[in-house]
Amino acid sequence: MQLQVKLAADRPKARSDATLSTSSIGGDVVDPFERLDDSVILHILNLVSDIKTLGRCTAVSRRFHTLVPSVESATVKVDCVISGEDNGLNVRAKGIFGNLVRFFVGSLAKPLQALQHMLGPKKTLLATVSHHSPGEVLKNFKYIQRLRIELPGGELGVEDGVLLKWKAEFGSTLESCVILGAAACVKPELEREKKVSKFEFGRSWFLQNRHDDRVAPETADNVLFPGEDDSGSLPESFYTNGGLKLRVVWTISSLIAASARHYLLQQIISEHPTLQSLILTDTDGQGMLCMGKEQLEEFRCKPLAASASANRTQVPALNMKLWYAPYLELPGGTALKGATLVAIKPSDQPICKEVDGFVSGAFEEPFKTAVSLLAKRRTYLLEMNSF
Repeated sequence: MQLQVKLAADRPKARSDATLSTSSIGGDVVDPFERLDDSVILHILNLVSDIKTLGRCTAVSRRFHTLVPSVESATVKVDCVISGEDNGLNVRAKGIFGNLVRFFVGSLAKPLQALQHMLGPKKTLLATVSHHSPGEVLKNFKYIQRLRIELPGGELGVEDGVLLKWKAEFGSTLESCVILGAAACVKPELEREKKVSKFEFGRSWFLQNRHDDRVAPETADNVLFPGEDDSGSLPESFYTNGGLKLRVVWTISSLIAASARHYLLQQIISEHPTLQSLILTDTDGQGMLCMGKEQLEEFRCKPLAASASANRTQVPALNMKLWYAPYLELPGGTALKGATLVAIKPSDQPICKEVDGFVSGAFEEPFKTAVSLLAKRRTYLLEMNSF
């Protein structure tokens, strides 16, 4: 359903007098809703936020038809995408969000495929169209201050059980990024059962084969729950079994995904000068791009540095801090194996010893706890060139 709402010349003035509605049955009755000021109705519409629901509201009455385009909060869900081959249509979605839908709806099986897809010299757009054209819809809302856009899924395909989440802040370029990854999300109970089974087997073998009665067997406590390694050092196997290489791929892929999202927001930001907050996320909860009021103003004032090889913002030279833990138990019955946290800042910004507020507040529970636990471990400093 396309929204086609004609804006009034000026912002609707707040209604101060009560308008009465007449029922065709039972004589004259007062419609309580008509007693509400326009400011109250606008507040309700801002709480509704969803762009599709707001579109339906425009058909309720002339008053709603006039007020809806004046909302200050909107949420656009890019969720109705169909294949042009399936319905026989040979139509290309127009505007920046048409490109956004075609760019992100593809299924990317592996992070390396994401790199190839985004960095390839000739990017083939998928033949898809959207039932709802968000780019066209947003043109009718000239007073939006808070905008949230939800993509149908994350760009980076990962194997089942693997965790990969990122959050990035942008102005005219990348300001900060936090990446949380884990080789596997597991249930602590299952891990304990495996350790108990291994312990019982080892204990049985020890009792059958020991020859010195003065040597006491291992206890369940020190086998099942060994002392935590406070140093948080990377194991030697991390360098030899592909663990480090995999995390480099996660980092580069996440940065490319974030910079591609940022690049595609140019038209939206330029057409909505009232924007004070912009969030671009996905239904999988994989990645989130955030821009505040000052960052949006900087974006409008400073020229965007585009990558020469793809349709994305150029990533500046970076300083990174990395933390690693082989195993973390989190609230809610979740555990992470091979957990890794990466905090990223442009190289022209100093690296703080303490954990930045953006890092500690990047994710909701239980992953907020994972960030807190990882940040207490040993820190590794890395650098990356601009790309």
